[in-house]
Amino acid sequence: MIKYEPIINKIQFQNLDIEVLRLDLIDPEISGNKWFKLKKNLRKARQDEQKTVVTFGGAFSNHIAATAAACKVARLNSIGVIRGEQTEILNSTLQTAKEKGMQLYFVDRETYAKKETVEFKKHLSNKFGPHYLIPEGGNNKEGVLGCMEILKPEWDHDYVFCACGTATTYAGLVASAKPGQKVIGISVLKGENVLVDDAKKQLKNCFPEQEFTINGNEELQNESVEDNCISNNYSFNGYAKMDPELISFKKEFEDDFNIPLDHIYTNKLVYAVFDLIKKKKVKMNSKIMLVHSGGLQGNKGFEERYKIM
Repeated sequence: MIKYEPIINKIQFQNLDIEVLRLDLIDPEISGNKWFKLKKNLRKARQDEQKTVVTFGGAFSNHIAATAAACKVARLNSIGVIRGEQTEILNSTLQTAKEKGMQLYFVDRETYAKKETVEFKKHLSNKFGPHYLIPEGGNNKEGVLGCMEILKPEWDHDYVFCACGTATTYAGLVASAKPGQKVIGISVLKGENVLVDDAKKQLKNCFPEQEFTINGNEELQNESVEDNCISNNYSFNGYAKMDPELISFKKEFEDDFNIPLDHIYTNKLVYAVFDLIKKKKVKMNSKIMLVHSGGLQGNKGFEERYKIM
């Protein structure tokens, strides 16, 4: 469906060269890391002879939008289980998903929290019949294996940075990284830094014989970052929450470098990378790659929600 030909923009910050991997440009609708998380899942759905894909997401979910578009191209039916009441979350993301043929099934937040249970999966089978189930964010073995294709074997960056929502992309990057490469995840989730353990579980599921080191916020306490880690020190007010400092940073970055960011993921990512460089946590003369994971479709809904002009 999509031929991956990497597009890299080079920027400079405090005398350090940064290569921005523009996954947001690989496709106008199935953009960013979403394609890598979906490609093997859709292939498996076909192998399992399923005609319908069911998946999960919130009101502004990039995953929901991308799954709807990808299923339309693959000629598969798609159903999105959406967190929240329909009356409170009608927005451009969900409208686009509907236009791509996705059936939206709204559930309250209490029910949505039970989406991984056997009982709820049985409920989905009774309601929608046979289907192929993709977890929220493409967070399964197929998603991780797909994300292993993001980095090219010939690339030799010292640091690879990415934003994290489920750590699926992060796990794929860690699994495909060269010895000595450090993969730094910037979690957009506030509270306990749960994605460290989530990434380890994903990797153990995919590669039970291998050991992967992934540290948490403590890695940033060292003089410089020396190993793989996920930090949620830059989660600000939490997932999909507005923060004036981030709004200002986004505008300044886009004016300076002419690279668009999304409010939820890549804005926090770039802010974190710049801050870590300023704090000298990244060694000078290092080769740095910043993975732009897309998500730009969500900007319209985010800005409508918070009345950002």
